[in-house]
Amino acid sequence: MSDLTVSFVQASLHWHDPAANHQEMSRHIDGISIATDLIVLPEMFTTGFSMDAAALAEPMDGPTLEWMRLVAESRDAVVTGSIIIEEDGRYYNRLLWVRPDGSVSYYNKRHLFTLAGEQNVYTAGTDRLIEEWRGWRICPLICYDLRFPVWSRNPMDQPYDLLLYVANWPSARRTAWITLLRARAIENLAYTMGVNCVGIDGNSLPYTGDSALLDMRGEYLVEVGNQETSITRTLRHAELTAFRERFTALEDGDAFELRSTVEC
Repeated sequence: MSDLTVSFVQASLHWHDPAANHQEMSRHIDGISIATDLIVLPEMFTTGFSMDAAALAEPMDGPTLEWMRLVAESRDAVVTGSIIIEEDGRYYNRLLWVRPDGSVSYYNKRHLFTLAGEQNVYTAGTDRLIEEWRGWRICPLICYDLRFPVWSRNPMDQPYDLLLYVANWPSARRTAWITLLRARAIENLAYTMGVNCVGIDGNSLPYTGDSALLDMRGEYLVEVGNQETSITRTLRHAELTAFRERFTALEDGDAFELRSTVEC
C-alpha cells in the first residue's frame, strides 16, 4: 500500500465573499511546492460559517465546484472542503470531494449546530461518506460532527485509514476541539486531521485555528497554532498497518445500529 501525501489550508476567511476566498485559497495552494494527493480546506470556506444561505448558496454546478475542479486537475489531487449548496429548494452544508478527473462525491453535514440555529436553515445529511483514494480509505466529516463519536466510529469490517474534519470552530471552545480530535484518533486507530480557520468572522466570533494532524496513537504530527498557513505531510501506510496488527482494539468494538433522531 502506498503512502499518502496530504495538505491542508488554515486561513482567515473573507465574510460572504466567495471570489475573495477563491483567491485566498488559491494563494495558499500555490504555496504548496511539492506534489500532494489531497488538499483539505475549511468548512464553508467560500463564505465563513453563515446562516444567510438564501443569499450565498450555490448550485452543484456553480463557480466553486468549477474552481475546485480546476485546482484538482492542475495539482493531480483531490480537493475537499464544505460550501453552502442549494438543491431542490433545500440548503445543505455540503462537503465536496473533487477528484482530478472532475468527478465529485459529497457529504451533507449530519450534526447541525443547534446553538447557532443551523438546523433552522440547513437540511441534515443521513449518509456517511468513506472514499477510497490512491489505496487509502478516508472518512471526511464536518465540524460539529466531531462531538459525536458514534458517527465517527471506524467500522470493524473495513476500517478507514484517515479521518478528517473541516471546521469553523470558534476559540471559545478551543479545548474541546483539541481534546476531541485526539480522542477520535485514539479510539479509531486512524490518522486524524482537523482543518479550522483563523481570524474574526462577520458575527464577531474569533477563531484560533489549531488545525492539526495526528497519528493513530493520538500523537501530533502537525500542530499549527493560529497562523495562516498551508501544511503538507506524508502519511505512512506501513506504520498504520503495523500498529493495528500489534494493537487490535478495533476488533474488540461493539456492534451497533444507527437510528436517526433528525427529521430530514
